[in-house]
This record gives sequence, structure tokens and C-alpha cells, in this order.
Amino acid sequence: MFAVRDQDAALDVVQDAMLRVAEKYGDRPAEELPLLFQRILQNAIRDYFRRQKVRSTWMTLFSSFGSAQDDDDHDPLETLQAAGESKESESPAGKLEQSQLLEIIEEELKKLPARQREAFLMRYWEEMDVAETAQAMGCSEGSVKTHCSRAAHTLAAVLRTRGITL
Repeated sequence: MFAVRDQDAALDVVQDAMLRVAEKYGDRPAEELPLLFQRILQNAIRDYFRRQKVRSTWMTLFSSFGSAQDDDDHDPLETLQAAGESKESESPAGKLEQSQLLEIIEEELKKLPARQREAFLMRYWEEMDVAETAQAMGCSEGSVKTHCSRAAHTLAAVLRTRGITL
């Protein structure tokens, strides 16, 4: 079993699990709740680590932007390697740099147009595929690809202007 080492994150995971139990299984007998909670908590921890992995791929994501491409149909994020394969981010300095970079990226995500931000987060944070994202956004798959591509290119350009090279 994995352990969430960040106390605040661990409390959030437990709280989310408790809310899920209350929302979905509040009508169940009290004897069933401990086992249900255990399973839901395990799934919540897995979700937490999956999201952490996705967040850390943001660092890797921008390394694929060596040359700017104007092809809106090209999705540069489709070719990323998992960040877990990199040994660079395991050092304390690497972790600090990564957390600072994530803060900058999160700042810049807020500045994106709403549709680009929505498509980008659904695809690469929530790990939804193009079809699921298109359905959730009420648009075509091509529009999702365009929004994601533009968001990724904008974020990469902003990082370059801030002197951040990956």
C-alpha cells in the first residue's frame, strides 16, 4: 500500500474518501461502512498518485516544444514519456525546481482562455481521452485537439519568455 507523505494531501484524500462514502453509501448498514471506506480510501490514494504523476508530466511536456509548430491538429502532448522514468526530479533540488515550475504553470493556466484551459485540464489532468473531452465540452474532437494544442503552445511560449528551458 502506498502512503501519502504530505500531511495536508493525506488529509484531503481521507476527506474525499469520507465524502464519497457519505454521498454514495450513507443508506447502507453501519457494519458495511468500514470495508466500503477502506476500498474507497485505497482508490482515492491511487487517484492521488495518478494525479501527481500527471502533474509531474507537465515538466516533461514542455521539453517536447523544442521548435514551435503552428499545426493546430498536432497534439505535442501525445508523445510524452512518463515523468517517473526521469531520475532528475528525485533530488531535493529537482523537486524544488519542479514545484516552482508547477506553480508558474498553474498561474499561467489561469490566464488561458476558458475553453483552452478546460480542454487542457480535462485531457492532461483528468486523463480524459479526446472523445470524452469533446462530449463533456459539447464540441467536436477536432476542437478539443485545437484547444489543447493552442494551450500547450501558449504555455511553452510563456515559459520560454520567462527564461525557463526544459
